[in-house]
Amino acid sequence: MTRVLVVDDEPQIRRALRTNLAARGYEVDLAATGEEALARAAAHLPDVVVLDLGLPGIDGIAVVEGLRGWTQVPILVLSVRDAEADKIAALDAGADDYVTKPFGMGELLARLRAATRRAAADEGEAPVVETESFTVDLAEHRVTRHGEPVHLTPTEWHLLEVLVRHPGRLVSQRQLLQAVWGPQYEKETNYLRVYLAQLRRKLEADPSRPRHLLTEPGMGYRFEP
Repeated sequence: MTRVLVVDDEPQIRRALRTNLAARGYEVDLAATGEEALARAAAHLPDVVVLDLGLPGIDGIAVVEGLRGWTQVPILVLSVRDAEADKIAALDAGADDYVTKPFGMGELLARLRAATRRAAADEGEAPVVETESFTVDLAEHRVTRHGEPVHLTPTEWHLLEVLVRHPGRLVSQRQLLQAVWGPQYEKETNYLRVYLAQLRRKLEADPSRPRHLLTEPGMGYRFEP
């Protein structure tokens, strides 16, 4: 089932989208603020985000930027703002599509289907990531080492998944904390030290000298295949 996160401060819009999407087989999460949207996305990664720009607290552009710090989930902006500058700003921040209110449900559903098809095609390119020490099957949520399954806790898996989906790229401490634990934990860097140490013990040939799960002191972490 495709999970959609709907982010809008208008209750009637949230209700209408939940009703229409659920009737078509989508699983729907709702958020009324930018902060709530980031927390829900971190707790239950959606397959696609439908996002209003005019939100209380942090606005929709900041939500797009926050999500793009750690995930490539499709983001479809749904906004009353129809100025070209607003559309450009949203797309430059990382949104995938832009629909102006008022909107037709048929058009919105078609764009949702297109966004999820593109995302599925992208994920299909490399669902299995192999290193000399371990293998990560992103589609099956499974890790093996020398052919044997490795048990990871949900938190360990989520942390590993974020890093593996960005091979060779520095992922900041703040981005990882926000992605795995939520925005309210973005200063708890000790969480990262503890969980990265656990992952290295389970996955690295020599945990004291990691080859794949690397620390960039004072900045973040990097996955090298």
